[in-house]
Amino acid sequence: MIFSIRAAGKLLLTGEYFVLDGAHALALPVRFGQTLTTSTDGLGTASGLHWQSLNADGTCWFSAVFESPDFAPAEFSDEKTARTLQAILQKCRQQNPAFLASPSAVSAVSRVDFPREWGLGTSSTLIAAVAQWAGVDPYKVLFETLGGSGYDIACAFADGPILYRLDGQQPEIQPVAFAPEFADQLYFVFLGQKQDSREGIRRYRERAGQLAHLLPRISDFTQRFLGAKTLAELDAAIAEHEGLVAAALGLPRAKSLYF
Repeated sequence: MIFSIRAAGKLLLTGEYFVLDGAHALALPVRFGQTLTTSTDGLGTASGLHWQSLNADGTCWFSAVFESPDFAPAEFSDEKTARTLQAILQKCRQQNPAFLASPSAVSAVSRVDFPREWGLGTSSTLIAAVAQWAGVDPYKVLFETLGGSGYDIACAFADGPILYRLDGQQPEIQPVAFAPEFADQLYFVFLGQKQDSREGIRRYRERAGQLAHLLPRISDFTQRFLGAKTLAELDAAIAEHEGLVAAALGLPRAKSLYF
């Protein structure tokens, strides 16, 4: 039996961190992503789940063997990654007890087609793909393992730009048109400064009680992004949005730090 699926990466344009508490965010799936392929062929008398994670160039950056019944990592190249993947697999099993319940050995290979340091969603595309394989709710898996808002899960199988909002732990996803006439003047620059999402969320949570009044303003900026008719209008919205988020979190804007 062979299973294969591809999940798209993501970019969050508005609502950074505030999307955790119900602000509307504008997000885009990107053409880069991660493919998960599984098979029961060619493993002979082996047992367990044999996992490999590959870089875009085909080199292996992580490998492990997970044994039943609780996906205990018997062999692994990195313990932290092994424990994270074990938690993801366990949460999938909790939702679907039949997931990998057979004693037959299974091989799984995940491969990103972008440099992982770009931050386009190595973890979120993996959760989305594994949850699809297991036939379970990927948002529940995310919330119970890595945490986050889930906008990246929504992007994994989206056909285009989306408005995303979290109502409690219930995702609200609305496809939107975001294709301004000046799209050929928009660029994304990788600064080589990938952020730790969990650390950023922790920092936001420390201040969240003082920031609730900003949620409507963040949602308003999202609408301004969508409604911008000129590059100047979008540029003004970007500058104000960045200024608000930077002040709220007590962090300098990337533009002030690097260029």
